Amino acid sequence: MNALELKQKLHNGDQVLGTLIVSPSPFWPKALAGCGLDFVFIDTEHIALDRSQVSWMCRTYAAMGMPPLVRITSPNPYDATVVLDDGAAGVIAPYLESAEQVSQLRGATKLRPLKGAKMNSILGGAEIALGLSKYLTGGNEKHILVANIESVAALNALDEILDVPGLDAVLIGSHDLSTSLDIPEQYHDPLFLSTVETIFRKARAKGVGAGIHAWSDLDYEVNLVNMGANMLIHKADIIFAATGLKNELAAIREKLGMQSVSESAADVNI
Repeated sequence: MNALELKQKLHNGDQVLGTLIVSPSPFWPKALAGCGLDFVFIDTEHIALDRSQVSWMCRTYAAMGMPPLVRITSPNPYDATVVLDDGAAGVIAPYLESAEQVSQLRGATKLRPLKGAKMNSILGGAEIALGLSKYLTGGNEKHILVANIESVAALNALDEILDVPGLDAVLIGSHDLSTSLDIPEQYHDPLFLSTVETIFRKARAKGVGAGIHAWSDLDYEVNLVNMGANMLIHKADIIFAATGLKNELAAIREKLGMQSVSESAADVNI
């Protein structure tokens, strides 16, 4: 799948599946090649990855048919242009709470290379010359813009956020959203689930992709899809590694008659 195909699927409501990639190991793409991923999620907000690492990861996964969506460190439009320059198929902007923030990111992702007064005038409704319009459309049609919805303030502004032209998807930040709702990490709480369903419903009604990052059991994640999510980010590479190692070491100890070791499950809050 390429970036344009992913973008079209988000708007059409088609299901796409991805995972969070933490490891910058050059061996990792080979291991993931046959896993059936539609895209990969690379997070620079919470994961310590430098620009050169992010760039080779983006270009490698894109070449393999797994368009990389990169979450930037803040809702700064200039950070969005950086990851697009580095090969990202799309930008995920964290903790957006207003349509104005999304509009500025629209400028960074859909009107580049324009910046400053010229860009702001177009965002404000100024007429675009035909030649420039064709140039901007051709140069940016594959870029994907995703808004993280992670707070009550974002929920209150959701209708306005979804009306911003060029927004391709919203992505629920489960941990931060649950905390903002005063029910931290209570992902089965009726309030959390009803809020999630409302976000999915409103996004899909506007032809905008509805996404969520989840790391619970499979039945829970399938339920999220049934509630309206069409972009599911399933767990993370580090969770699969930690869980697999834990389970197999426990099985070896059992077969050898060794005493079991008390271990906590792999946790992630991203």
